[in-house]
Amino acid sequence: MAAGEEEGQAAEPEAVVEPEPEEPRTFKDLGVTDVLCEACDQLGWKVPTKIQVEAIPVALQGRDVIGLAETGSGKTGAFALPILQALLETPQRLFALVLTPTRELAFQISEQFEALGSSIGVHTTVIVGGIDSMSQSLALAKKPHVIIATPGRLVDHLENTKGFNLRALKFLVMDEADRILNMDFETEVDKILKVIPRDRKTFLFSATMTKKVQKLQRAALKNPVKCAVSSKYQTVEKLQQYYIFIPSKFKDSYLVYILNELAGNSFMIFCSTCNNTQRTALLLRNLGFTAIPLHGQMSQNKRLGSLNKFKAKARSILLATDVASRGLDIPHVDVVINFDIPTHSKDYIHRVGRTARAGRSGKSITFVTQYDVELFQRIEHLIGKKLPAFPMQEEEVMMLTERVAEAQRFARMELREQGEKKRSRNDDDDTEEAIGVRNKVVGGKKKRRKA
Repeated sequence: MAAGEEEGQAAEPEAVVEPEPEEPRTFKDLGVTDVLCEACDQLGWKVPTKIQVEAIPVALQGRDVIGLAETGSGKTGAFALPILQALLETPQRLFALVLTPTRELAFQISEQFEALGSSIGVHTTVIVGGIDSMSQSLALAKKPHVIIATPGRLVDHLENTKGFNLRALKFLVMDEADRILNMDFETEVDKILKVIPRDRKTFLFSATMTKKVQKLQRAALKNPVKCAVSSKYQTVEKLQQYYIFIPSKFKDSYLVYILNELAGNSFMIFCSTCNNTQRTALLLRNLGFTAIPLHGQMSQNKRLGSLNKFKAKARSILLATDVASRGLDIPHVDVVINFDIPTHSKDYIHRVGRTARAGRSGKSITFVTQYDVELFQRIEHLIGKKLPAFPMQEEEVMMLTERVAEAQRFARMELREQGEKKRSRNDDDDTEEAIGVRNKVVGGKKKRRKA
């Protein structure tokens, strides 16, 4: 490599050396210290994933890393373990910063850091919007070892919280970098890069290598090593993908049919808007399903509450907007349903990546109406395969239409009531006191008589 490049000028990342035929089989083989190996063991991480095999040894050598890996590939472990190992060697407060695009992902990364670092006393703080700034300022004043933040709220604290700075920072991680930049956080990322030390280690993880990510790589990383475990857009091998071609007006009936057909599984259903997520959740609850919404108009506490109920299997159906399509690791999602087809084909990969994680199998079903044909063809082109149709009994679907129409009517009434009472109470409650329960009970009696 030329001497000029050694000085830290922008250089193309080196290709990572192909692993030897005898691939490392344990975290110890990768150079992870004993205490962290034990933590991995307690979390049930027996064997490192591909991205961990590639990235951890390079990171432990003190190099900057670009990790290109599909969702669900174990990226968090790939950057958390090297950071915790470095922290063990040179303990220091405000040691690492992890930037992430969504609030839920920030809390999830924090959980993993705390689980891995529990035996060594690691303190983390999550800095995201939707939560009281004052309590966050107090948490920052205690100087945690690791801050996990969304860019906007972090810049807010850097500019307005007295005594808080990141001048001693040793590690910067940008997780889901493509999504951070797509959400127009470029200005905030630039501000953060200006106030942290140039002499630091940087890890950039992304599912896709876009032009914006390349530009960020040149600005933020020094002679990085590229660790790629998927060069093209792809979905996991153990994922069975289907589509259903349906008339738009019968979408709800088809959804209910599939939930009945695949009863006993846990579902993530993706809708395009917050309103449709809420409406569909109410509709399904009126039909007796344990459905729960997760979308951007809910308060942060409600969002975490929804997620935790679903994770704990207290609810079997999670209805979400794309806020939940990336990064969230919920181990037991059996089926992903694209109720509304994603407008960006890449979002399809991230949505269906919620199932078939870490070697398990899973199903995805995409609803294609007469208005979605072109979007669906783009998705097939992107993943390089033609999807089979999901086997259906049309006449059975049509038998559901009357019950579904009644539930739709109740859902609309409840949505209206929620709109009227929004100022006086939290409308997206998932408790039995939720608005419209009277209608649900009445509706349930009628439905039982019809059934």
